[in-house]
Amino acid sequence: MALIVQKYGGTSVGTIERIAAVAERVQRTRRAGHEVIVVVSAMAGETDRLLGLARQINEQPNGRELDVLLSTGEQVSIALMAMMLESRACPARSYTGSQVHILTDSAHTKARILDIDGRRIRRDLEGGFVVVVAGFQGVDEHGNITTLGRGGSDTTAVALAAALSAGECQIYTDVDGVYSTDPRIVPQARKLDTVTYEEMLEMASLGAKVLQIRSVEFAQKYNVRLRVLSSFDEGEGTLITSEDEDMEEVVISGVTLNRNEAKLTILGVPDRPGIASGILGPVADADIEVDMIVQNVGADGTTDFTFTVNRTDYKAALDLLQRVCAGMGARAVEGDDRIAKISLVGVGMRSHAGIAAKMFRALADEGINIRMISTSEIKVSVVVDEKYGELAVRTLHSAFALDQAPAKS
Repeated sequence: MALIVQKYGGTSVGTIERIAAVAERVQRTRRAGHEVIVVVSAMAGETDRLLGLARQINEQPNGRELDVLLSTGEQVSIALMAMMLESRACPARSYTGSQVHILTDSAHTKARILDIDGRRIRRDLEGGFVVVVAGFQGVDEHGNITTLGRGGSDTTAVALAAALSAGECQIYTDVDGVYSTDPRIVPQARKLDTVTYEEMLEMASLGAKVLQIRSVEFAQKYNVRLRVLSSFDEGEGTLITSEDEDMEEVVISGVTLNRNEAKLTILGVPDRPGIASGILGPVADADIEVDMIVQNVGADGTTDFTFTVNRTDYKAALDLLQRVCAGMGARAVEGDDRIAKISLVGVGMRSHAGIAAKMFRALADEGINIRMISTSEIKVSVVVDEKYGELAVRTLHSAFALDQAPAKS
């Protein structure tokens, strides 16, 4: 017998009929002899509805009060799920994040989990209950309700699996696994049987919407066996696990598209020590995450400093840089929020040369201009004009034959 953590997203619990289907799946897992913790998101559309209500009052609502509001969506889901299980003679108890005492920091709307007190859950599991926990939320040291950001229920599930040494954490969603790219862009995209933590971490950070990046970080750190499955269809899904030798034979696992990017450039910055810190320090202090960075030094002793941020942070970052620019004698600040980032990901890149050259050649053949480049051991990313994003994905998916299963050695 193993402990299984099952997470169900908003579409999986979007109606009473779907909640009943989830309850049946949970019961099957129990009949197989496993203990079960169920983590649920708010019902489909509920978080957006609540956010819309808040923005009718204030376009930028107070973070603390917004967390109080948004956390109610999951509270509805856990109560309905526990009621459904009880109606099917399956003992269940529901808990909010604060009741379980999922301790987080105080960064409202994007808090990070610091600790989980698993004693209450263990007692209930030993008593024969299915434990239903609200995803996406926790409580800080001052007793304030916090939320973990979009996709935070994935992180809740993996963190619980780590804290309670679960045998597997199963993420049920509206797709049946991790694909070589978005099937809506490339219908021939192939479902991957296995992906490494490293690859999934890159894919999640680069725009793949299957898992929240922090959930993958948790899984890798604590070696949680993580599986992505469909709530609506049977199947083995995709297993996310540690790297093995066979995985290195697959050069490229996937290509991702991230439309949620914006580019900022400070022109004519004096080329002297401390400039990068002077630019990025205030950006970090404003809690704005920076992604790709490029610095070009000119012949006149000045430099152009370019970096990308999340598109939702674009206006705040642009306003901030206008003030920074004035203070350091730079010529001007330029911005562009109509870009997209395309990335190739694969652990096999470590042992295969020429991936970047092949990528650049394929894009050039389609007339797609590359505006920024970033590389790591297992990825190559480029920034292109947003209008070319989907074409770039289709081009690279075809160029690297990602629709074909790798040959067995």
